[in-house]
Amino acid sequence: MAQIHLHPTKRAAGLRRPAVAGMFYPGDPTELETLVDRLLGEAGPQPGPAPKAIIAPHAGYIYSGALAARAHARLIPAREEIERIVLMGPCHRVAVRGLAATSAAVWETPLGRTPIARSALDAVAGLAQVVTSDPAHAQEHSLEVHLPFLQRVLKPGFTLLPFAVGAATAAEVAEVLDALWGGPETRIVISTDLSHFLDYESARALDSKTAEAIERLDWPALRREQACGRTPMSGLLEIAKRRRLAIERIGLCSSGDTAGPRDRVVGYGAWAVQ
Repeated sequence: MAQIHLHPTKRAAGLRRPAVAGMFYPGDPTELETLVDRLLGEAGPQPGPAPKAIIAPHAGYIYSGALAARAHARLIPAREEIERIVLMGPCHRVAVRGLAATSAAVWETPLGRTPIARSALDAVAGLAQVVTSDPAHAQEHSLEVHLPFLQRVLKPGFTLLPFAVGAATAAEVAEVLDALWGGPETRIVISTDLSHFLDYESARALDSKTAEAIERLDWPALRREQACGRTPMSGLLEIAKRRRLAIERIGLCSSGDTAGPRDRVVGYGAWAVQ
């Protein structure tokens, strides 16, 4: 595990406002709360203890919200002990070398505001692959779409450590995750979709192959086109292999199963790591 040293907390830039409310999920607070609670309710009671980490999709809620809810619902048994979430997803809009942290003190959704775990972010700021880039977060949906689920699943007051992951190695991601691993108070959410814009049957075949590699913890077998969040996921899989953790499939589907046509689909998968 990387040895890190706490640095004095730096002055944060303030508030990161939602960028995709009203697009990827409802912008109205009541509508959003109702939808998230319905999706979590439909997910039903989840088996076993809460996992250390989940992998979940980040498309619009009409496409992947039901599967994302099933993944986030797995954290409910640990609701009272979880104090912070390490959230990692891919950069879609801004090129970044390494893992981009935020300078904001608070992230907001229509459901409220969640504080950033500032001292923990400062603690990994000395790692060469960690940078601060608010532009990387400003319009990024891969992290934001998970926050409403977390705000309904966890007790108020939990803190967030968000990273938009750009050009990085699995080892670099794993080093950051190791440094922030903590105990039962810390859980990890990795954000990724799977195949993009294939026909329905081709997507099913490729996503099945991807799922098998993930479940073998064989991240080197994954190509970039198999998962947009391949890099942050690879770091988690590397740690899971090293720590001899188990991985369990929660579900696998595509936009062709939910709200989209079948000639051009996006694949989704969700897993629990314990």
